[in-house]
Amino acid sequence: MKILKLFFKNKKSIGGIIILTFFVVIAIFAPFIAPYSPKDMAFLPLQLPNSNNILGTTAMGEDIFSQVVWGTRQSLIVSLLTGSIATLISVIIGFSAGYFGGIVDEILMTITNVFLVIPGFPLIIILSAFLPIKGMWIIIFVISITGWAWGARTLRSQVLSLKSRDFIKAAIVIGENSFHIIFVEIFPNLLSLVAANFLGATVYALLSESGLQFLGLGDVRAVSWGTILYWAQNNQALHFGLWTWVLVPGICIALLGMALSLINFAIDEITNPRLRR
Repeated sequence: MKILKLFFKNKKSIGGIIILTFFVVIAIFAPFIAPYSPKDMAFLPLQLPNSNNILGTTAMGEDIFSQVVWGTRQSLIVSLLTGSIATLISVIIGFSAGYFGGIVDEILMTITNVFLVIPGFPLIIILSAFLPIKGMWIIIFVISITGWAWGARTLRSQVLSLKSRDFIKAAIVIGENSFHIIFVEIFPNLLSLVAANFLGATVYALLSESGLQFLGLGDVRAVSWGTILYWAQNNQALHFGLWTWVLVPGICIALLGMALSLINFAIDEITNPRLRR
């Protein structure tokens, strides 16, 4: 309860929550906020912002504002879902390696080190380019399997530290099973670190998904902030003076990334006694 009070009093967390809530509301109520369908080609192409289209129109006559609103939903879903999957993999591998040690630790850390050495985004590009199927779930899969390694290594080191504490040794002595020790004794003490890993993985997923879509390696028929930038680049939006086509989705990506980072910084400040002072 004390940590929650500190969290909601922290200026960074308040700012991050407000921005994140803003995008969540847009994603949920997109059908009511967007004035038109994102794929409705009912307007003149390449129109500058006007009374009917406040951000202008695309080269196909679609309303840019409606696309940005609907794009919030996919970008947010992909980011949060990918962050959750990457964090789950990190927790399973990090906790298993740290607690069981021995050959289990060696095998899992060898796999982790391989993923740490390989450049993440180039690997994402290669996997996306060679996979025959395109779509949201493929993007989630590709980013998830490349975004868990740093979290797993961090959690392993903390589990190793906690495993030597007296309360863990006492639990082992009285005969508690491994499942109880990991999830009842160790996990609650690392909850803030797990949350920080989730937020970091979500930011990584947001930027990676936007980058993949911008490069045309995702499903370009989908509506997300990344695909909006892809079509804006392909149709020379800046050449026609349609800066809103490029700037608005870019600002949305930056704001959502900033919101998640602010919450992450707040958790770090609250759980780190030196930063809290």
